[in-house]
Amino acid sequence: MSAAEVLAHAEELAGLLADTVDGGASVGFLAPLDRASAAAWWEGRAAGVSAGHLAVWVARGADRVLGTIGLAFADKPNSRHRAELVKLMVHPDGRGRGVGRALLTTAERAAAEAGVTLLHLDTETGSPAETLYLSAGWTPLGAIPDYATTPTGVLRPTTIFYKRVGAAAAAP
Repeated sequence: MSAAEVLAHAEELAGLLADTVDGGASVGFLAPLDRASAAAWWEGRAAGVSAGHLAVWVARGADRVLGTIGLAFADKPNSRHRAELVKLMVHPDGRGRGVGRALLTTAERAAAEAGVTLLHLDTETGSPAETLYLSAGWTPLGAIPDYATTPTGVLRPTTIFYKRVGAAAAAP
């Protein structure tokens, strides 16, 4: 999505974010998440997209956005070979249908095409997202206890993952 598209679709993306949080996904927000706050958060992402620090993709169903994923590019000269995978969200109606895997594959390919060779992310330990990352070839580095809270405010550990992509993935 371009920055203009993020702004134009902020309300729809807000619905996805709020429904994802209300569905129990730990993506950095507490439930219930009101749509105005969710829209403001998305509107705030447009500047990063415009500056080239953030890339955002969406998966659409017939009548709604079913998921989204972001890739946050490093801004320091010594770290431009890596990026962070952020905010993989799949609407509860889209779970178990390959939406998350398709978004993940899209972000990985785009990262490699941009010259990124190392991706990293964090996710709630024991979550369905963790299962997805493991099955997609991501390597768990370790877990940090009490790193984040669930949408209901319960402290949970977070697992850090990494994956080599592009030329680095092909190297022996």
